[in-house]
Amino acid sequence: MSKTILITGSSTGIGRASVMKFHQEGWNVIATMRTPEKEEELGNLDNVLVTRLDVLDLHSIENAVSTGIDRFGQIDVVLNNAGYGAYGPLEAMPRENIVRQFNTNVIGLIDVTKAILPHFRSNKNGTIINISSIGGKMTFPFGALYHGTKFAVEGITEALSYEMGNIGVKMKIVEPGAIATDFGGRSFDFQNDESLEEYQPMVQGLMGGFQNVLANASPPSLVADVIYEAATDGAETIRYRAGADAEQLLDARASMDDVAFLDMIKKQFA
Repeated sequence: MSKTILITGSSTGIGRASVMKFHQEGWNVIATMRTPEKEEELGNLDNVLVTRLDVLDLHSIENAVSTGIDRFGQIDVVLNNAGYGAYGPLEAMPRENIVRQFNTNVIGLIDVTKAILPHFRSNKNGTIINISSIGGKMTFPFGALYHGTKFAVEGITEALSYEMGNIGVKMKIVEPGAIATDFGGRSFDFQNDESLEEYQPMVQGLMGGFQNVLANASPPSLVADVIYEAATDGAETIRYRAGADAEQLLDARASMDDVAFLDMIKKQFA
């Protein structure tokens, strides 16, 4: 019997690449997105169900889970992939953007997780894979909100591994480095106020630094391969890195003290 995965944020980037990877491996896929009516390709694939799920809409989450179970009989893996990044000086960030950042990347992830738990607990089996980032273990300038959410994802996932182990559920974290997705476009929310003159030199450095980082970005398919490994290896491993830059930066973060590491990052964005 084919296994089934539910993926949030399936319209682009890592989510879409993951749909294609699991489909190619013979899985049933529940490909969820905010606007499924705009999707013209994935719905034509065998054993792929395209349905609406907005992590800010609890009803849509519950409906996507129940629709997927009705279609395929069981869900074996949930991939919490939907998210976006809010960057910029904290003084320039409207409160509604702050709330949206945490509602999307943290509360939405928790709501999706809670929605699947009764099903997993009944089956005494399941895997939840949360997309974190190297930004869940280290930070870049002006990323207080984004990094705050990814640090939260790391802590939530690790802490849940204790209680989930009691009901047969594995918790996994995937930590990508720079990935060639549209994160710098519609998924990137940068706020600035040029009247805050003290921050502007670092703002300019950030823009240049991000261009350098993205110049060597890995393809989303690389992350999809790591996600598939996390879903199928049967290991108790919690964290999986994705990308050569992730390996390099996370090793550096672990081996350097705070002052040395932050100084290295500052120089990259000067």
